[in-house]
Amino acid sequence: EPPAGGRYCDGPFQATQLWNSIIHALHSQVEIKRRRQHLKTYKNCFTGSNAVDVVLSHLMQSMYLSCNDISRLKGVRVCQVLMDHKVFEPVGAKLYLFKNEKEPEFEDTNTSLYKFVNSSLTPFLPRKNEDNESLSPEQICKQKTKRLIEDVWKQQTLLRLLQLIDVPLLEDILVSSAEHFKVNTKTNFSFYRLDKWLYAAIECLEYFPDQFIVMVSQQLPQSPNKPSSLNTYKKILFDIIIKYYSQKKDSLLATQDLDIHSGIIELIGKKKGNTDQALEASQLYLKLLAPNIREELHRLLAFIAIASESEGYKLQKQFDNRAVIIKTCTKFILQNKTLSKPQAELLTQFLMDNHSELFKTPSTLLELTSRRLQSLLEGQDPDIDSGFTFCQRVTTKEYEDQKQQTNQYLLALVQGMDNDPTITLKQKKKLIKEFRKYHSLI
Repeated sequence: EPPAGGRYCDGPFQATQLWNSIIHALHSQVEIKRRRQHLKTYKNCFTGSNAVDVVLSHLMQSMYLSCNDISRLKGVRVCQVLMDHKVFEPVGAKLYLFKNEKEPEFEDTNTSLYKFVNSSLTPFLPRKNEDNESLSPEQICKQKTKRLIEDVWKQQTLLRLLQLIDVPLLEDILVSSAEHFKVNTKTNFSFYRLDKWLYAAIECLEYFPDQFIVMVSQQLPQSPNKPSSLNTYKKILFDIIIKYYSQKKDSLLATQDLDIHSGIIELIGKKKGNTDQALEASQLYLKLLAPNIREELHRLLAFIAIASESEGYKLQKQFDNRAVIIKTCTKFILQNKTLSKPQAELLTQFLMDNHSELFKTPSTLLELTSRRLQSLLEGQDPDIDSGFTFCQRVTTKEYEDQKQQTNQYLLALVQGMDNDPTITLKQKKKLIKEFRKYHSLI
């Protein structure tokens, strides 16, 4: 049945099965939970980036579109149409911000919050029942399909990362904890006219324990609208953030991923032209992190990027903001005794400067995953052609020429050894015998 008003069931939504399937995919797959924005809590909402991920994943499985039709921009446009037709709407500050405008603009970010217009259309999530017999065959099939798609995504991400970076096996990455962080909702702050610095800092607080939140609430001035209070706010928040991460034993990026960190640093340090590869490798690596770590890192990088701006709030009088941030925050993001300090700071600086692009899905991964899923749908064996090439192909003539040249060098080596007067006859016989074992033709 259509929701109240029935707006999104008219036109293309009623006539096109694809639109209906997209809406159903959103209801069944987006992560609905209580979230906090500006330290205010909103129930039953999801993020814009999560909605785009679900739409893209659904489109890649759809028989209506080819692989070439898929892009993240398409996912954003689809979500915009769905929001325009009241499938879902923005919540919190964004709802009031767009109140007097004609149409709100959908945002593909982890900080933009949305909720479905009709509460009766809450996602039809599978029940947590240990007895699988209570599930219908269709439900079991959907669960298996979802797991298969997740496995394909992980596999293609790992393969593409291995193609960019020369690292050992990456199996340990898949075992990382995927528990979601429980949002603290015991505070009730009220901020007005937040600038981007304060907004980014407050977003970081969601991942802090209760005692740090209480500490902030006790120190903040009671008149936030006064211009003189802004710098006081910023000093308190910056000190709290630094104190919290200074007390943490582990950095956000795991020390066991040293080989990946070193590979990305190597790509960053090379000549121009490898920046895109370094960015893609970073995007792939971050996609393999646990969701809570990934989101916390995203917020911290966004905050330090704003705090490092030279025209912003002065962190230390005698030093530039950027230098202070890099020196202070590198250990929060990456702690590894094997890496030198300049190497760790180089990686932190790169992640900070590219934070707006880091958490997007690379187009190469979208294409590879789409191609693999399509081959599975067509019943093909995807292991026959993985889509990756780890060596350069040569022609038959090039192979024969190289083979002949190698034989000439080997023959010259044998002749040189035979004519060497410093080698005894007994040694020569032993070396020739060993050589003949591996190069009998020579």
